Order: sequence, then structure tokens, then C-alpha cells
Amino acid sequence: QVQLVESGGVLVQPGGSLRLSCEASGFIFSSYSMNWMRQIPGKERELVAAITPGGGATHYADAMKGRFTISRDNAKNTVTLQMDSLKPEDTGVYYCGRGYYKATYWGQGTQVTVSS
Repeated sequence: QVQLVESGGVLVQPGGSLRLSCEASGFIFSSYSMNWMRQIPGKERELVAAITPGGGATHYADAMKGRFTISRDNAKNTVTLQMDSLKPEDTGVYYCGRGYYKATYWGQGTQVTVSS
């Protein structure tokens, strides 16, 4: 079955950096777009970034452009999210999803807290 396991979420200070990873299994990883979504308390889950199957195209939400970078390694079935210049409003649960603008499967999430 499809499994997505996120890791890397921790407490980080404003302005800091963090790298999230997602390990995928149970499907042909290189055939699917992947994304990262996040859920902030009191808000709906929102798209953070997405990447096409071969990694040749990416999409970012406006608030993340220039600060976040999504990448993938199809040999290792992993997708990562490099987050720089973090802000307190980036605090939330980050989910790895199978899909581009939307996800049909997602993992259990990893908590990112940006606070001094």
C-alpha cells in the first residue's frame, strides 16, 4: 500500500532553516508528482510546493517563493523540502503528498514550529 513518511520537523528560531524529508513506498515513485502541504491551526490544509515526476518543473505557493525549495531523488524514493528564512507564520504540520496541486495520499505529517 502507499506509504509516505515525513521527518525533520523541529523547533527552529525565526530566520532559521529546516529540511524536511519524505520517504515513499508502495508505488512507482518516479511516475508521480509529489507535493508538500501544511496545515496551520484554524486553517485549511494548503499547498506549499509541488514537483513533477522527473523533477523538471516545480510550483510554489506565493508565500514560499524564494524561501522554500522542493526536490526529489527518484533513486531513493524521497522528496525533500528545504525551508529557509523561516517565519513564525510557517508554524504548522507539514504533510508529504502524492499529487501536484492536490494529494490523493499523504503521510502522518511532521510538526514545524518557528519560535524564539
